[in-house]
Amino acid sequence: MRPLVSWMTKSDPAILELLDESDLDLPPAVISHNVDGVSHPTVKRRLPILDEHGLVEKTSEKRGYYRVTERGRAYLAGDLDAGDLEE
Repeated sequence: MRPLVSWMTKSDPAILELLDESDLDLPPAVISHNVDGVSHPTVKRRLPILDEHGLVEKTSEKRGYYRVTERGRAYLAGDLDAGDLEE
């Protein structure tokens, strides 16, 4: 089971799943286009927060591309508990 902690929203797992399943570096516009019910502004707002917590990383400052990290994959696999995510 994947924990949702105080800083997470229900859109965060969907964003992480798309990045993990695609195994690509993607910009916010492509992510929002491919995740049902998550708007482009939401994706743009959530990615820096996911980056701050180590679940994604920005791969291009100029173009704003992101990819899932090993920590993000561990979260998706259920290998992180809530305490790990609150740090």
